Amino acid sequence: MKILVVSDSHGMVTALSKIVRRQTKAEVVLFLGDGERDFDEVRKEFPEKMFIGVRGNNDWYSSLKNTELITIEGVRIFMTHGHTYHVKYGLSELKMSGRAEKADIVLFGHTHSQYTEYEDGMYIMNPGAVMGYPSEYGVIDIQNGQILINTAVF
Repeated sequence: MKILVVSDSHGMVTALSKIVRRQTKAEVVLFLGDGERDFDEVRKEFPEKMFIGVRGNNDWYSSLKNTELITIEGVRIFMTHGHTYHVKYGLSELKMSGRAEKADIVLFGHTHSQYTEYEDGMYIMNPGAVMGYPSEYGVIDIQNGQILINTAVF
């Protein structure tokens, strides 16, 4: 299963839509906050895809949660925007929470910088920011229990 990971669109609905359109094989789109309205608009465009999102620090009056823990193809994925874990100052809080949740993959945004790491059986990814030039995103591919994560630009 292919999963598209996006964050920090900050009003760039067109860029977010182009990324989703480009990743035709992605069945799931995970949104890591800061652009909930954009997320809602693009979700309407692609009713065949599953969309799951979390609230960012700029998603005022959002009904989304700060974190989500989901399981896809047997893989536990912990999602957050990252501001409540102070990710701009380090990842130790985030990593501890990911381990407490027994996550296989931890996803965060907020810093607007792409990042991937594999540490003691846990993948960590920040897909970067959709709003940048070029727009940044991440892709997770889960096949037969094997996990591949990548960041990309558009």
